[in-house]
Amino acid sequence: MNEKIIIWHNPRCRKSREGLAAVGEIAEQKGLEIEIRKYLDNPPTPGELKKVLKMAGLSPWDILRKQEKIWKENFKGKDLSDDELIQIMSQYPKLIERPVVIYGNKAVLARPADKVKELF
Repeated sequence: MNEKIIIWHNPRCRKSREGLAAVGEIAEQKGLEIEIRKYLDNPPTPGELKKVLKMAGLSPWDILRKQEKIWKENFKGKDLSDDELIQIMSQYPKLIERPVVIYGNKAVLARPADKVKELF
């Protein structure tokens, strides 16, 4: 089996669709499979989030959607640790910025979609 590119994807999001298109081009060029994870339906566990953040060199704040209603109404202004933020994002996956693309031992937040190229 070939290696695969994993994308945490929300089909309703334009930026996520752009990221998926960029992943598709690279996958085709390199003969790689794509695994699409609709992360709103299948949220990452806190452990998965922690691992992906480390792979991407990002903090939870870097991938947190701070404009979401859930964030503003429940968490904004609170002094939260990284572990607490990770727990919150796992519980409310809508708060995770998208798309997150993972390949091998690296990950990127593909905003803009061209950032996918950093994985190769």
